[in-house]
Amino acid sequence: MNHIILFYDSSCPLCLHEVRMLEKRNADNNLLLVDLHDENALARYPHVKKQKAMAILHAQTSSGEMVFGLDATHAAWSAVGLGYLSAPLRWPLIRYVSDFFYRVFISKRHIISRLLTGKAYCNNNTCGPIKKAQSNE
Repeated sequence: MNHIILFYDSSCPLCLHEVRMLEKRNADNNLLLVDLHDENALARYPHVKKQKAMAILHAQTSSGEMVFGLDATHAAWSAVGLGYLSAPLRWPLIRYVSDFFYRVFISKRHIISRLLTGKAYCNNNTCGPIKKAQSNE
């Protein structure tokens, strides 16, 4: 089995939910999860730029190849034995449609999270509504 490093956004409730599911299935430790908001962990991967990884899911294969978007999702799911569930998203023709919807999802993930879960953001693995900054006036 190939080992995969998945770089994820812990501030996204839906993303965090998926990561927690992956963690539960990761009995063979084939998946290493790296929180993009953990600067110490991210420092070990200088080739991964946080801003780009926040815009599209990044994963690194055991050979060092970087994969992105739904290819990263499929790699992570495969690492924990669930690749058969995500494989159809990589099939020709379906791939183009699923990639389109992935791009919409990733750019609006916090809004979609709020609509689906009532939580737009998470802080320190605790999810809640968006908090507005207080004014110092």
